[in-house]
Amino acid sequence: MTYALLSGVAAAFIAGIIGVPFVAFLREKKLGKAISTDGPESHMSKAGTPTFGGLLIIGVAIAMSLLLAVPKDADILLPIAVAAIMLAIGFYDDLGTLIDREQRDAHGRTGMLLKLAGFSGVAIVAAYVLYDPLDAPRLLVPHYGHYDIGILYIAIAFAVIVATTAALGVTDGLDMLAGSTTAAAFTAYGVIALMQDQEALATFCFVLVGALMGFLWHNAYPARIFMGDSGSLPLGAVLGVVALQSGWWLLLPIIGSIFVAEAGSVIIQRYYFKWTRIKYGEGRRVFKMAPLHYHFELLGWSEMQVKERFWLIGVLSGMLGVALALV
Repeated sequence: MTYALLSGVAAAFIAGIIGVPFVAFLREKKLGKAISTDGPESHMSKAGTPTFGGLLIIGVAIAMSLLLAVPKDADILLPIAVAAIMLAIGFYDDLGTLIDREQRDAHGRTGMLLKLAGFSGVAIVAAYVLYDPLDAPRLLVPHYGHYDIGILYIAIAFAVIVATTAALGVTDGLDMLAGSTTAAAFTAYGVIALMQDQEALATFCFVLVGALMGFLWHNAYPARIFMGDSGSLPLGAVLGVVALQSGWWLLLPIIGSIFVAEAGSVIIQRYYFKWTRIKYGEGRRVFKMAPLHYHFELLGWSEMQVKERFWLIGVLSGMLGVALALV
């Protein structure tokens, strides 16, 4: 336990220190993000803030996990590989969101389909590796114990990884929001891994939490750097993989309740609009704007109020998930 926790503390200091010259370099090169007009008008003032924060988070996490977690258990190479590949996909996507580079239309239909195909491919391979070489096709249910679900596990693992990746992606829209809620989720799974005597998995989780904390020092409102898809994509995919490796993937919707709510708001908004347009001849909306954090901003909550309240819910959700894993 001490080893895993100290590894996370070390990652936080390293990411925080490296972040100073990293942010300065991005600003010098003018690698600023163009802000989508689909969000609240108040966010347009954020245009030009450097992105690529995922390079800092995932870079530190991979390096320290190779040094500190892999020697304890080579199975950690799977989430490390997933993080590295998704980092590359996210980095390419972030390149298309920079100011004066909108011509690539990274978030257009073609770009989104290519991105979906990329992380779907990663999810398929990861699901198979979890099923066969790592022999992890299990379902843990609070109170009722362990169940072997056989080859059905591959389809479930694929769905978990894709859904978590997409959900975390839509959560990244406010300063500190995605980083703080993701840190809470990885902390919960780190504790669960310690309960299961999976020290390598716990070390990996706490290293990620530490790297996120170092990043959040620079992402604190008003953010000097954004996470970008280079952060949200690998973090989402790895959270799904960690949940599957622990066996407690059934608790992921609870531990990641904020991600479920954010993704759910987008789905509800989209399909309710389509349904009402067909039924009434005009599209209607459930929320003032989706994802959910924008809805509360438009209700009058400040950006910091939204972030802090969502983070509080994320922490409580993580505590509930750990409590259920103890049942």
